[in-house]
Amino acid sequence: MTTESPRHTVEKIGGTSMSRTEELLDTVLIGNRKDDDLYQRIFVVSAYAGMTDDLLEHKKSGKPGVYALFSSAESGWGWGDALSAVADKMFAHNERIFVDEGARQSANRFARERVEGVRSCLIDLQRLCSFGHFQLQQHLLTVREMLASLGEAHSAFNTALLLNLNGVRARMIDLTGWRDEGQYTLDEAIERALADVDLATELPIVTGYAQCSESLMGTYDRGYSEVTLSRLTVVTKAREAIIHKEFHLSSADPRLVSPEAVRVIGETNYDVADQLSNMGMEAIHPRAAKSLRQAGIPLRVKNAFEPDHPGTVIRSDLAAQSPQVEIVTGLKNVYAFEFYDQDMVGVKGYDSEILEALKRHKVWIIAKTSNANTITHYLKGSMKAIKRVETDLSNAFPTAEIALRKIALVSAIGRDLRSPKVLTQAIRALSDAGIEPLGMHDLLRKVDLQVIVEPDQFEATIGALHKGLIEDWAAAPKPKLHAAA
Repeated sequence: MTTESPRHTVEKIGGTSMSRTEELLDTVLIGNRKDDDLYQRIFVVSAYAGMTDDLLEHKKSGKPGVYALFSSAESGWGWGDALSAVADKMFAHNERIFVDEGARQSANRFARERVEGVRSCLIDLQRLCSFGHFQLQQHLLTVREMLASLGEAHSAFNTALLLNLNGVRARMIDLTGWRDEGQYTLDEAIERALADVDLATELPIVTGYAQCSESLMGTYDRGYSEVTLSRLTVVTKAREAIIHKEFHLSSADPRLVSPEAVRVIGETNYDVADQLSNMGMEAIHPRAAKSLRQAGIPLRVKNAFEPDHPGTVIRSDLAAQSPQVEIVTGLKNVYAFEFYDQDMVGVKGYDSEILEALKRHKVWIIAKTSNANTITHYLKGSMKAIKRVETDLSNAFPTAEIALRKIALVSAIGRDLRSPKVLTQAIRALSDAGIEPLGMHDLLRKVDLQVIVEPDQFEATIGALHKGLIEDWAAAPKPKLHAAA
């Protein structure tokens, strides 16, 4: 890769934004840029909205896609029909975005080659695993990665083709490992793919999925595209990473709080980004943020359809000017998993056994509290998985009592919440709204305040805390930071 100075950016476009192709050309991809201003950028693209759900499984509902059907012994050849439906969806998308007949046929040929190549691989693998010496379970992660890569390859090829039709010298950079003879680390794959790219005269369009020895899906599952963004930024020594979303990173969800009251967060740090990830509201995957943070490279989160707005800048060295809450968010369907055993006092091993069971059944831990004889985990996951955890622990600790209830968890997050007024104002705001919390967590690091409420009070709690800790706080005199000891 050739570039005179680290003036380029690495930018990622999410799936929902990718589906608004015409608008993207007028905003992020081209907009008002001309000549040299079109370049010195690298784009990482996600699959079009819904495509990865169809290829794997629906992220929210769990409806099986091609992967889930293939990995299920009961599905037979149902996965083949699902794969054909994905191909039809790709062709339909090509029909919408390509007016030029030649370009549309080129896009269809590319999609057909990839889909049928994967189909052949899966048929051969299924046949091979009909023999007892070969176990399908050993190959499922590879199958998952291959299927996921189809979506990103489709969108990357189309985006590069569209840009070329619009006079931009764009090139698809395929990191999916398609027909590669060797396997490389992610950094090596990036360096090889960009070796002959001149960022001053070419616009690389990179697949969000990257085939590499680290096996991104095994570690990050569907957060892999942000890891690709992160490592591309670090390896190419970019000045900034940018994530384009269909919305701004704001002080609350404008669907839950009045849009007039919500404000765009101008700047924050990676600590806040981590807390947001824990609440399921990822600005960036925590592991991806780690590389940027360690390299001292800022991340900017922008609204893809408001290109002139600077968005939110996230940096590692950005301290708050004064204590304040920056964002109120939360999760509505959370399970409080309460483990009580009178014999727990002074005995070691309970914690590790519970954590091992949660890890084994892939249940996401949001928060945790404990006292002398009770450990409560606040969990996000399927009821089926959590019930399996309950069964395992009941067998391991027959004298324990395990209680499970559904709750909502709302979090007020900021770079510095050290003012005692944050807690008192939160309690007052909840009281004024007639909300009685089931519990509150106010930890010593003072970067988040968590409130536990009944699920039917979720929206009201977000609104009350946003008003008390952000809207009313902004109008009050600003407390000063405490001096360092």
